[in-house]
Formats: sequence, C-alpha cells, structure tokens
Amino acid sequence: MACLNNICKEVSDEKMMTKEEEDYTLDGTVDRHGQPAIRSKTGTWVSGILLLVNQGLATLAFFGVGVNLVLFLTRVLGQDNAEAANNVSKWTGTVYIFSLLGAFLSDSYWGRYKTCAIFQAIFVVGLVLLSISSSAFLLYPKGCGDEETPCGTHSTFHIVFFYLAIYMVALGNGGYQPTIATFGADQFDEEDPKEGHSKIAFFSFFYLALNLGSLFSNTIVGYFEDQGMWTLGFWASAGSAFVALVLFLIGTPRYRHFKPQGNPLSRFCQVLVAAIRKWKVGIMPGDDHLFETDKNESAIKGDRRILHTEGFRFLDRAAIMTPNDYATDEEKNTKGRNPWRLCTITQVEEVKCILRLLPIWLCTILYSVVFTQMASLFVEQGDAMKTTVSNFDIPAASMSSFDILSVATFIFIYRRILDPIVARIKTNPKGLTELQRMGIGLVIAILAMVAAGVVEVFRLKYANKDCPNCNNASSLSIFWQIPQYMLIGASEVFMYVGQLEFFNGQAPDGLKSFGSALCMTSISLGNYVSSLLVTMVMKISTRDNMPGWIPGNLNKGHLDLFYFLLAALTTADLMIYIICAKWYKCIKFDGRTNGDDDDNKKSRPVTVAAQADFRV
Repeated sequence: MACLNNICKEVSDEKMMTKEEEDYTLDGTVDRHGQPAIRSKTGTWVSGILLLVNQGLATLAFFGVGVNLVLFLTRVLGQDNAEAANNVSKWTGTVYIFSLLGAFLSDSYWGRYKTCAIFQAIFVVGLVLLSISSSAFLLYPKGCGDEETPCGTHSTFHIVFFYLAIYMVALGNGGYQPTIATFGADQFDEEDPKEGHSKIAFFSFFYLALNLGSLFSNTIVGYFEDQGMWTLGFWASAGSAFVALVLFLIGTPRYRHFKPQGNPLSRFCQVLVAAIRKWKVGIMPGDDHLFETDKNESAIKGDRRILHTEGFRFLDRAAIMTPNDYATDEEKNTKGRNPWRLCTITQVEEVKCILRLLPIWLCTILYSVVFTQMASLFVEQGDAMKTTVSNFDIPAASMSSFDILSVATFIFIYRRILDPIVARIKTNPKGLTELQRMGIGLVIAILAMVAAGVVEVFRLKYANKDCPNCNNASSLSIFWQIPQYMLIGASEVFMYVGQLEFFNGQAPDGLKSFGSALCMTSISLGNYVSSLLVTMVMKISTRDNMPGWIPGNLNKGHLDLFYFLLAALTTADLMIYIICAKWYKCIKFDGRTNGDDDDNKKSRPVTVAAQADFRV
C-alpha cells in the first residue's frame, strides 16, 4: 500500500512539474528577476497595451515639437526660411542617428527595458527644458511668436540652452523608438501559436498608435502652436511624455525580457578576421566540417543557434577547423578556442544575415522618398489649390489627417478581411508574407505618385493665371488630394508594418533592436535622398527662361513631371526589389540555448525556418 502511495505521489509530482514547465514561455524570455518568465504572470496584451499607449503618448509629445519646429525657428528665433529648414533637417536626421545608438546599447549591454527607461527619461527632461526655455527666455515680449508679432533678440546663452533642450529631445526619442517596438514584440512568445499570432498583430497596432499620436499633435497641439501658444504646446508635449514614462514604469512587474547578448561588432570582426586568415583554405560542400558548439551551448548565451546556409561561402572559412585554431596559454578562453581564428556557424550566419538584409533595406529607401513628399510637396501643392469651404480656410498640412485615417482603415481591412482570405487561399495561417506585403506597398506608392501627378495636371489646367501668388492659385479644390493621401496611408500599412515585422523576425537574436533601427534609418535616408533629388531636378530643369519643375510659384512649374519621375523611379525600384526578394534566404534557427548549467534547464529545440514562399 505504501508502495502504491509512493507511485501515486511520483505521478502527481510529474504532472505538477509538467504543468509548471508548460507555464513557462518557450522563447527564452525571463522576468525582471532573471528567472524564466511564467506565461500567465508576464507579457501578453496586458504589457502590450501599456506599451501601445506609451508609444501613442510619446509620439504625440515628439511631434508636438517637431511638427511646427520650423515655424518656431522663424517666428521666435528670427531665422530665415532656408536656415530654419536646414536646422530642422539636421535635427530630424540626428533623431534617426541616435536610433542606431539606442539599438546598439539595447542589444549589447543595457537590454531593452533599461534602454527604454533611460532614453524616455532623457526625452522628458529635454521637453521640460524646452518648455522652460521658451516660456522664460525666448517668448519675449509676451505674446510674441504668432504670425504677426515677432520676438526680440536673444542672448547666446538662451540660444545654446534652446538647442541643448531640442537635441536632448532628439537623443531621448531617437534612442527609445527602435527599442520600444522590439520590446513590445518581446511580450509575445513566438513559439506559442496564439501568442505568435498576437505578436504579428502587435506591429500593426504599434504603427496605428504612432499615427494616432501624430494625428493629435498635428491637429490640436499644432493648432495652438500655430496661434503663438508655444508654451502651452511644449508643456502639453512634456506632460504627455511624462505620463508615457509613468505608464511604462507601471508595467515593470509584468514585462518579459531578453538578456543583452554582448557587443555584436566584435563578433562581426572575429568572423571577417578569421575568414581572411584562412583565405587559402579550401571549402568543401555541406557543413559537416564547420565548427559549432554543442546543442546546449552557444557562442552567445541565450541565443538560438542559426543553421548553415549556402551563399557568401568565403565567410564559411571562419568556421573551418584547422590545427592553429586553438589559443596559446596567454590568450585562450575557457574553451581553449581562439575566437579570432575559429568562429561558430552561428556567428558566421549572423554576418550573412545582415548582408542579406542590406539589399532589401536599400530598396525601401526610395519608398521613403515617396513617403516624405506627404510632408513637403503635397503641402505645397495643396496650398496652391482652392482651400476655402464657405468662409472656412483648410490648412494644407491638415490634409495629412486623411493619411492617418487611411492607415487605421487599412490596418482593419488587412487584419480582419484580406489576411484571413489570403490565408485560406494559400493554406498558410500567416497569409501574405512580409516581403510580399512590402512589394504591395511599393505598388501602391507608385499609384499614389501617379494620382498626385494627375491632380497636378488638372490643378495647372484650372490655375488662376491672373493671380499666381494669391492663396487660391487654382480653382481646383484641395479635396482632390484625398486619393493620393489615402493611397500613401494604404502603402504604409503594407510597407512600414511589413518592414517592422520583417526586420524583427529576420534579425539574429542578438540584433533585434538593430532590425527596428533599420526602419528608422530608411526614413532618414529617404529625407536626404528626396532633398538631393529635388536639388538635382531643379539644377537640370532650370535653364534659359525655364523656372524649373518646382519653382516658388507652382503655376509656372511642372510638379506633375516630378511626381511622374518618382513613379518611374519607384517602378524601377520595384523591379530590383523583386529580384532581391527572390534571392533572399530567410534565417533558420535550430534551438534556443540556455546560459545556465542546471541540468533541469535544457535548451528547447525550436526551428523557425524560412518559408519557401517568403517572396514577392
């Protein structure tokens, strides 16, 4: 009887252990104490919703400054249009440069939670200093800063204080943005089917939160600032950022974390140096002769091992084992392997993965050129159209609201209607792959440029020749711009949301934040390429008595030809993108390793293989 009781107890204990093991996440995440994350007590949509609200409020705060910064520089600091535009471009570019810094610190040393908290705190401090600077020093005499009342001169100290504040805002927002998207995705276990689906949906809602935050700042906050109420607008932004930080910290007990994986630059350099050292060593087919750690170990703790792929075979030399690959007593590590002579397959594949991502990333830059027109030439085009309805004047910049409404609408259409239909047709639960969606985004962007060009043709047809410089330079209503804004919004849902998912899913475990930073740098380079393209077009098209395609008076130019040029360039970019997408090989994971030596904590065999149809 006693023996029977012992057997029953052992069976009961095994069931309890099995239940406890099932409660843990399968992707290697840990809680705030560094222990394996319990599924029911951490992550999921409880954490996800907090981070979405955090993103919306932080975006509101950032664009509350950025949307009218050029007006602040001209009206309050007295800069001319060219100088102000140049300073805003430098500031915007700096934001995206800092995104690479945030991604590096997040992936290498601090981890995503600490990186988000520190950079958000810097963001709040910068906004508070900006609010103090404007109210105490710059807005003098009182009531200045609107369209009619210029402000007085300012001392060097006041100007330096102002630039210190806005560049703290740039540092805080830039370092925070790529990390928060990845940290939000970390809250969902991709090895669990239900949470894996939620993780994909998170990126759509993340982009929606970003757009809703910018909608509020572009309309309400932007309106008050345009009326000269700069202090109110800046303090509202500071308050929004502070609430966002508080909400982020409230969720601390529930967050799931991936441990930082160390400096990736050293791992990359090791692969390159080892491959160069063995440039005379012959390469045999297959991976049987290549070095990899045991299944329960990894060169990078907590990482999944990456399976060997063909291509970039020169780099495979770094993993070929030779007699000289083990270190001397002075330089050897715990395993006796010299990492500058012999690298693991996972290290080599990490470098290959980044090299394969770069062509896809480069193809997204021209899309960002199209996207940036919404904040520049679309506004200038709208300002030269009929903007009055009865006695109400519609600001040309406010038409971007249709872009945000389009984003919200098409996210719903894609997630609730299109994606399920495609999933049933393709018998693939994921529906369209990320690369396919990005290709669709390029196609819609081409249509948007064609639509904008056609509108410009008709705007010129109905242009008021007798009054070229008046507000309504054409009798064509500004509402004809709605299709081009709606098409840009639809393309964002396919391109930018797909891009976030793609770079997050295809980046190695130790470079997830870097993947999100690639999206931001794509937008940044899109701004620079757009500026360069406009300069080149004006230089070529301005000759003799021709004012160029984009003169100050659009009625004398050919903005339509510039739009059609962008459509043609994007079409060529689409062709190159299709080639790159067909060539691309997705990353293949073997399993996640564990840094602990506890025998009870074994690596979980996980394979996240590339889908064969991950193409356009």
